[in-house]
Amino acid sequence: MSAPKRGREEGEKPFWISFSDLMSALMVLFLVAMSVALLAVTKKVSQDEQEDRERKEAIAHLMQQVSKVVSQKEFEGVRVIGNTIDFGPRGRFEREGQNTLSVPQRALVRQFTPKLLSELRDSDAGKHWFKRAVVEGYASQTGKYLFNLNLSLERSERVICELLRAPEPGEAAMSDEDRKLIATKFFVGGASFNSLRATADDSRRIEFKLEFKTRQERREELENPASLVDEAALAQALDPNERCPIFSR
Repeated sequence: MSAPKRGREEGEKPFWISFSDLMSALMVLFLVAMSVALLAVTKKVSQDEQEDRERKEAIAHLMQQVSKVVSQKEFEGVRVIGNTIDFGPRGRFEREGQNTLSVPQRALVRQFTPKLLSELRDSDAGKHWFKRAVVEGYASQTGKYLFNLNLSLERSERVICELLRAPEPGEAAMSDEDRKLIATKFFVGGASFNSLRATADDSRRIEFKLEFKTRQERREELENPASLVDEAALAQALDPNERCPIFSR
């Protein structure tokens, strides 16, 4: 008996055609997965860039508003340089070794600071990005480094003391809200005779430096919120009649 003959169509369908189809399907799946991954990465980069842009714009807008404040006649001589408020000649200490503010200087910081705090409360940069304000004290190069380091710290501390004390007769009182914000967001900084100016007189000065959170710091803060401040304990600690503990010189 002769063997049955295979059909012509059966011989034209080899196994390798099915295998190539499988490889083609896998390649398509791989390309789809890579496209999705690239889109996800691109989207994340775009979001980061947008957040960076929003942060810079918010901070720039805040500093523009602060510049408008210092342009008022009562703050003549005060300048905004980047994120720093430079009090210029009006924030200059008159003599070497001095750690007390003059009457006009006390009036200046007590008039300017509430306006600064108001801008911080009302702006997006203040609500979302503001980290702290460093009250930076400086000294001239006369004398030893450590002496000037302590002196610059005392000058910075003196500013905080003036902001938190009870008002003098005829002087406007700082609001409780302002005093709490100063106590929690204003930091003392001393720089000895670093960042010297052209003259010794200009080097004896104070500045407010505003610092802002990075995107990473804000993200971590949102993920791990800081513990709330005990308002009652803070109010009790902020005694307006407490004397400044610095020995005046």
